Amino acid sequence: MVQNREPNRPPPETLFPAKLDVEGLLASGWRPLAFRQFILKLHSRCDLACRHCYVYEMADQSWKAQPRRMSTTVMDHTASRIAEHALTHGLGDIEIILHGGEPLLAGRDRVDYVVRAIRAAAADVGTRVRVSIQTNGIRLDDAFLRLFEELEIRVGVSFDGYAEAHDRQRRFADGRGSHTLVSHSIRRLAGGRYHGLFGGLLCTIDLDNHPLDTYEALIAFDPPTVDFLLPHGNWSTPPPGRVAGAPETPYADWLIAVFDRWYGAATMETEVRLFQEIMRLLSGAASRSETVGLSPSLMAVVETDGSIEQSDILKSAYQGAAATGLHVLRDPFDAALLRPAMVARQIGVRALGPTCTACDIRAICGGGQYAHRYSDIEGFLGPSVYCPDLYKLIAHISERFARDIARLKGNL
Repeated sequence: MVQNREPNRPPPETLFPAKLDVEGLLASGWRPLAFRQFILKLHSRCDLACRHCYVYEMADQSWKAQPRRMSTTVMDHTASRIAEHALTHGLGDIEIILHGGEPLLAGRDRVDYVVRAIRAAAADVGTRVRVSIQTNGIRLDDAFLRLFEELEIRVGVSFDGYAEAHDRQRRFADGRGSHTLVSHSIRRLAGGRYHGLFGGLLCTIDLDNHPLDTYEALIAFDPPTVDFLLPHGNWSTPPPGRVAGAPETPYADWLIAVFDRWYGAATMETEVRLFQEIMRLLSGAASRSETVGLSPSLMAVVETDGSIEQSDILKSAYQGAAATGLHVLRDPFDAALLRPAMVARQIGVRALGPTCTACDIRAICGGGQYAHRYSDIEGFLGPSVYCPDLYKLIAHISERFARDIARLKGNL
């Protein structure tokens, strides 16, 4: 799936948002908001070879040049930079997400070291630190869980449902499926003393997997949250089953089946982040996710070598799409706030192109996931490659939600 740009296409660095007038925005009174979420890439490799992975299988192949593990030197500087940023902006609390690759490959000692270093630095400036980790679950044993319990680290596991569904994409390099191992890890996490650490399950949608069977397999573990992730793609490299610009809505149809099952349940079985974010937006509240809505992005990534980057999902667009040119050894996080690409993620409707600006659900959809807007011609100024799917899904949720609100008011 590695993307090669067609000849005679303009280079990405000349497309939106590269030429965004940051000085003009500042002169108009706009100011950037501080980062509140820091994603740390503890390890740049993985023990699975998932076919749908945006880090290893798509346009940006910079992982090959990254050190395998984040050094303690980079960890120490990252802790200092985070504390510096928190002090500058008076942040009472921040969130740290340990990520990869597969972060558990870094080992227990590195996880312990970086969490304690960040918390110690943040405590000196009066900032509380919440920590979570996103793992494929292969190495999630009792020793790791005891450490996470001690450090109060919430654990999210990437899991695609029933055996056939999960093993379709999440395989070892030799082709073996990982479902059995991951299922055992989730049971270990979800049951008994560690259930309080369970952050939820992240499921990447595969149209070949049955939506309801997938949902039932996920909720069988009693997760507090389920995150359904649209496979990362864009107009230049469309996701599986999605023809760029075509009116068909295969992903909406898949998600609507799940929504109707979830929403129609007699009791709340789990939170489903995408559905609840859409309903929040329909209710007039701000989104808490970069998947939908126009809320500013407050996230920075620290790569394994210490580079400060934007959301790593941008690696699905083109080589270098997430880069800022900044590094924790020499640069404060504040320097990233005024990079045009970062600014574009914080200015809401002003970063939308004409198609989205004219849309009647722009405040709900928000153009969709930012990385999914990319094309070799417009940069990130177009609508999401999932535009028809998002419109149909939001319209369906809106109709059901509005009908129930009307019924509730009628009974008062």
